[in-house]
Amino acid sequence: MKKELEPIIGQLRGQRILVIGDMVADIYLDGRISRISREAPVLVLEQAGEKIVAGGAANVVNNIATLGGDVFAVGLLGLDHAAKGLKAALEKNGAHTGGLFCDEKRPTISKTRVIAGGRATVSQQIVRIDKESKEPMAPAFESEILQYIEGLLPDIGGVVLSDYGSGTVTPALREHLIRWCRRHDVPSLVDSRYDVRAFRGICYVKQNDAELAAAVGRELLTEEDIFEAGQELLDELQADGVLVTRGEYGMVLLEKDGAIHNIPVSDKSEVFDVSGAGDTCVATMILALAAGTEPARAAELSNIASGIAVRKLGTSTVSAAELQSALNR
Repeated sequence: MKKELEPIIGQLRGQRILVIGDMVADIYLDGRISRISREAPVLVLEQAGEKIVAGGAANVVNNIATLGGDVFAVGLLGLDHAAKGLKAALEKNGAHTGGLFCDEKRPTISKTRVIAGGRATVSQQIVRIDKESKEPMAPAFESEILQYIEGLLPDIGGVVLSDYGSGTVTPALREHLIRWCRRHDVPSLVDSRYDVRAFRGICYVKQNDAELAAAVGRELLTEEDIFEAGQELLDELQADGVLVTRGEYGMVLLEKDGAIHNIPVSDKSEVFDVSGAGDTCVATMILALAAGTEPARAAELSNIASGIAVRKLGTSTVSAAELQSALNR
């Protein structure tokens, strides 16, 4: 089966993909424990380093870039240090960032993790500081994004709407993109953490099993429960397919023609970190669909790519070379 997937990897290269969504800066502050503070019973850390990596929709962008796609990031940032670092992280891999607009009145969505350690201690996260605006996007920025998208769409082969609940994918932007993709037979895919039922008409839906349970409002205790919930979402959204990721149980793809594809975990070696694996799944799936791959084969390839991602620490990317190596094994 893996041999059948090998030719697809070369077809991913150069596919032009638009990703719109909540771009997140994952910031890691590394500190060395120096002493206990005189002001309060807390550790004093001497900052030893800082790293900004792509999170949220930006991690989808980065994965598409490292897999060989020609990717255009669209979203809203602040005018701050996090925005500068996030743009640099994306541009390093060749992503286009002209669609990342900066609003000086709001911060870039960021998750700052403070990591503490010492010479004789293991470094560990001691606190996470999240920052984002709860205000809706200003109409002026929505208009700018819409104008940018309209100029880009004629040359786009696939669209991802990556919705982490921070409001970047507004109803107007969502409906415009879904309608355009349907009209021009361009594959679209949504990964929405909290509001997937709003994406009626989307081509493909990606959910993990917990998100799917929340979407249908009930526990999913068995495989049959997942099939029924996936079919319910498929019918309600009038989608072409629903891809459900199930952790150690692999994935399941339900298609509108009634086909159900159960895809087992590709590699059962040690799992280090599942964060970001869903973004890798989305990136691989949309690239393969844009290349004209059958949905079931696209899902199988995304399953293998996700299996590579979970063996890396933190939000990470997967390269075409790594994917090729995994298929060869």
